[in-house]
Amino acid sequence: MISKITAKLRAYWEQRQKNKGHNAFKRSVTRSAGGDVGIYILLGIVATIMVLPMVYAVAQSLKPLDELWVFPPRFFVVNPTMKNFRDLFRLMGSSWVPFSRYIFNTVLISVVGTTGNVLFSSYAAYAIAKIAFPGRKFLFSIIIYSLMFNATVTGITNFITMSLLGWVDTYLAIIVPAFCTTFGLYLMKQFMETNVTNAVLESARLEGANENKIFWKIAMPMVKPAWVTLVIFAFRDLWNTGANMYIYSEQLKTFNYAISQLVTSGIARSGVGAASTVVMMIVPITVFIVAQSNVIQTMSTSGMKD
Repeated sequence: MISKITAKLRAYWEQRQKNKGHNAFKRSVTRSAGGDVGIYILLGIVATIMVLPMVYAVAQSLKPLDELWVFPPRFFVVNPTMKNFRDLFRLMGSSWVPFSRYIFNTVLISVVGTTGNVLFSSYAAYAIAKIAFPGRKFLFSIIIYSLMFNATVTGITNFITMSLLGWVDTYLAIIVPAFCTTFGLYLMKQFMETNVTNAVLESARLEGANENKIFWKIAMPMVKPAWVTLVIFAFRDLWNTGANMYIYSEQLKTFNYAISQLVTSGIARSGVGAASTVVMMIVPITVFIVAQSNVIQTMSTSGMKD
């Protein structure tokens, strides 16, 4: 009897020691308040490093010419001035093609190209992720492989294609290729595969909804963070489109091209060049600030599985 009681006590004591060791291990790997502070400090340092180029660009745009070329260069401006911006707008007003035309071209290309990019990428991603058809895995593999080719590599092939279609020196030469970016398709496919559950889609099909209605009423609202992120990336790339090999008519050139032409006249226009950099940054940064919550949500959930 005594031996049984002793054995039970020994077993209880050993189990208690194991539990203590397990809890101690759990406490050791749990992030403490000091760890939180350390992470915030690290994130603050990284954020500061990332924002420094934008701060430097703004500081450069406010510097007079003598500060722009001082050596050693200074990060911050000592005698800020708006002369660079005044000179920029004066030069814009003296162009033989109105700058409103350049702005119209850029807005048209950016808006239409971004809209088409989101629509085509979303439709294709929905089909690959949620509709079973022969060869979809092989097709997606080709899409993944295409991500490693830079636009410069395919430039000659694209030009030949545009020339055969008769699209050279038209808006279509820039807008249509923007519809078919594999990055957008890859992003949307991964997000739809993760966040759009098959059970919801099957329920909608049993209720009699067709695939187009399911796509617009169920799939697209569920992946809103992904397509808003795609809008930002696509708009940024199209907004920064400059003088490329497809456009020759001055009336069809973009705002970025016109700005670059103004600042290629030597040292005297260095301040104008700095001001133009800030002007070109304003729109993409504004779009990002408006939609940044969706971007963060996309990046935080795109790797999760059910």
